[in-house]
Amino acid sequence: MTVEAQTLTPEAIPAPKKSPTAAALTRMLRFTGMRLITLLFTVVTSIYLTILIANMGGYVDNIRRGDIREAMSIRIMADPVLRALPPDVRAARLEELIRLEEERLGLNQPFMVRSFRYLANALTLNLGRSQNMTSDSGSRQVRLIILERLPATLMLFGLANIFLFFASLFLGLFLSRRYGSFLDKVIIALSPTSSAPGWFYGIFLIVIFAAGFRILPFGGMVGTPVPETTVAYILSLLQHMVLPVAAILVSTIFLTAYNWRTFFLIYSSEDYVEMAKAKGLRSRDVERRYVLRPTLPTIITTFTLLLIGLWTGAPIFETVFNWPGLGQTIFRAVGLYDTPVIVGSTVIFAYLLAVSVFLLDFVYALVDPRVKVGGS
Repeated sequence: MTVEAQTLTPEAIPAPKKSPTAAALTRMLRFTGMRLITLLFTVVTSIYLTILIANMGGYVDNIRRGDIREAMSIRIMADPVLRALPPDVRAARLEELIRLEEERLGLNQPFMVRSFRYLANALTLNLGRSQNMTSDSGSRQVRLIILERLPATLMLFGLANIFLFFASLFLGLFLSRRYGSFLDKVIIALSPTSSAPGWFYGIFLIVIFAAGFRILPFGGMVGTPVPETTVAYILSLLQHMVLPVAAILVSTIFLTAYNWRTFFLIYSSEDYVEMAKAKGLRSRDVERRYVLRPTLPTIITTFTLLLIGLWTGAPIFETVFNWPGLGQTIFRAVGLYDTPVIVGSTVIFAYLLAVSVFLLDFVYALVDPRVKVGGS
């Protein structure tokens, strides 16, 4: 009896299987890389579109050239020496001053070429200087303008929206327990009132409580003159925040509570919730384990986007209440064609949003075991 030797070719040798840990790590790295590339492309595209829109496709350059010509003409006519020159010499001097100023501002180059330079500066957070919102020393850095106005926006909208989020969340959960009750019907009936923006209700509140009863200020952040003591400053600040915070709550809370109430009702009717109730678990345990936990990704996403949305403020709302925040600054920047301020605020918002969306994917995997990072 003979035994024939078998020669195994490289193709016939089975490839070693990857361990579950290595496969999971590979999947996560691949997902992370693709996610970063997608978010980077989205950020670059949105910022470049903002640059094109803020400059109106290059039309703002014509406006700036007209402003430069007017400013140089006034400068020449205000100088007795230049005004005494012959007309042709004075005209040549005017054109030379205009040319030098356009070269200083980069207007001698095509807009499309400069747009990519603007894009590179924006992506590296080189936000430049504002030519319209000036100080005693001339133009101001966009970074300083944003840092100066941002605290006022975060103070107002942060306090109002965070309180609104938790109040509407717990109110929606409360209504889901009492489906069909009188309070439930009242919230449903009032939810269409949230179709009007906050500044709309703000106008009515100003007319009633500021112009009518004269118990609250019309607007602003603190009284005039500015209180000297810290306690008086805080009291004045809180008094000026009553109307804007009330306008935000009135315009949003009914619809938001109705949305959360409907959301919780949908999850509370799932089969596994009915099974938990049949086992005899307490209502609070059922809500915590089988209603709130599956909805954590949605709750976390809503809260995160709320925090990111605080960055931009509300231009019309802050203008109605004369609140010196970032929203009012952006509103002024749009009217003055102040591209650096518009692009600067958009860039930082885009970065914050991209980082938040990227991190949320991993947070989902931590709070919900059904979610796998990079899984199908």
